[in-house]
Formats: sequence, structure tokens, C-alpha cells
Amino acid sequence: MSKESEKQRWQRNFADLLQELRVAQTGVQILFAFLLTLPFSNGFTRTTDFQRDVYIVALLAAAAATAMIISPVAFHRALFRQGRKPELVRFSHRMATGGLFFMLVAMVSAVLLITDFVLDRPIAFLLSAITGAWFLTFWAILPFGRRNWGEDDVDDEDDDPEALGRD
Repeated sequence: MSKESEKQRWQRNFADLLQELRVAQTGVQILFAFLLTLPFSNGFTRTTDFQRDVYIVALLAAAAATAMIISPVAFHRALFRQGRKPELVRFSHRMATGGLFFMLVAMVSAVLLITDFVLDRPIAFLLSAITGAWFLTFWAILPFGRRNWGEDDVDDEDDDPEALGRD
């Protein structure tokens, strides 16, 4: 099996990152669309000031997540054919991480908004905290806790844009 060149490795890492962003982009766009339509529903007039504040946090976080998750495409357009793939991969990695953070905020805020609307506030806070912990478990704790898996496998190191920047 032939060893890939540094250029091929950067290209592969960018393609992998774009695949990941496609999944995240779909989820955040669906949530954002839901939040955009919510004020036009009949029941929205019955929301409290607290619920409207939570709604604004969810809406703005979903907008921020959308912008950050889509930004690698715009960055790619700006750097197209300039031979700056390493810079593009590093930037895209940061934007994906930030986008996931804002998606977490948007998801937990949306859960808080809905549960506070239909349940007592203490239960809404509890369910929102559980939701946040659930997301953090799968998006941060498990992945970062498993970063050392397969350290003997050099190919796994190549998938980390930060590690690539140190080559």
C-alpha cells in the first residue's frame, strides 16, 4: 500500500471534515427553520417573558451554528486553487468545533423552551440539564476520552487537523 503525500492527506482531511459538516448542517438547519416559524404559531402568544428570552437564545445560537458550520464552504471559495489546504483544514476544524458548541446551546435552549411551555419550570430545567449532559457525553466526553485509542495507528493521527499542523 502506497503512502499518501502531504497534499493528498490534507485533501483527504478536508473531504472528511466536509462530510461531517454535512451531517451537522442538516440538523442545525432543521432546528433553525423550526425556530424561525415558531413565533408565527398560534400558541406563541401565550409564552412568558422567560420563554421568549430562551427562544431568542435558541434562535441566535442556531443562527451562529449555521454560520459557523457553513463557513468552510465560503472559506474554500475564497482560497480556491491557492494551495492553502492546510490553512483551510485548520480553519474548518475550528469553525466545526464552534458550530457544534452553538448547536449544543441551541438544542438545549429549544428543549428548555418547549419543556417550560408544557411542564413546570423545575422539571424543564432538569430535563434541559439532562439533555445538555447527554449531548456533552457524546460530543465531547466520549470522543476526547478516546483520543488515545489506536495510538499505534499512524493513520488515526492524520485525521486530526491540529496534529497535521505539527508535522
